[in-house]
Amino acid sequence: MTQRVDLATVMDRLAIDEVISGYAMAVDDSDWPGFLALFTPQGRADHRAAGGIEGSAAEVADWLAGVLGRFPVRQHLIGNRRLAFQDLGGYPGDRAEVRADCLITMFPESGAESVTVSRYTFGLSRTEDGWRLHSVVAREKARHGAGATADG
Repeated sequence: MTQRVDLATVMDRLAIDEVISGYAMAVDDSDWPGFLALFTPQGRADHRAAGGIEGSAAEVADWLAGVLGRFPVRQHLIGNRRLAFQDLGGYPGDRAEVRADCLITMFPESGAESVTVSRYTFGLSRTEDGWRLHSVVAREKARHGAGATADG
């Protein structure tokens, strides 16, 4: 790869990181317009393996708003990110996949907190507006706490 391609790849990595962090913060802050802005128009999310639904970004945003409403304090910490770009013969393409672990802590209005460990797979596409999510899949690995419910 050339130095110019390497720099572009670094810039893409930073932009994708911003989308993934934006996803977690939008869910934690109940910023549903911001959540929807992270997706392509055809973007979908699948939370069935975490006790939720599969649907369009708008359907999942509505579901998350309802499920997470009883947890006024919540935090999705996303780490251990593994990013793979579409490979076009040694050059990165316009699609990427991020696999990341997520530690979710939620505090209900009353009662014990809930802690969930999940793995997310984010599918991203380069658009005219930058990198956007075309798919999100959440797979719950463990859950603890009396207030536990399907995660975001």
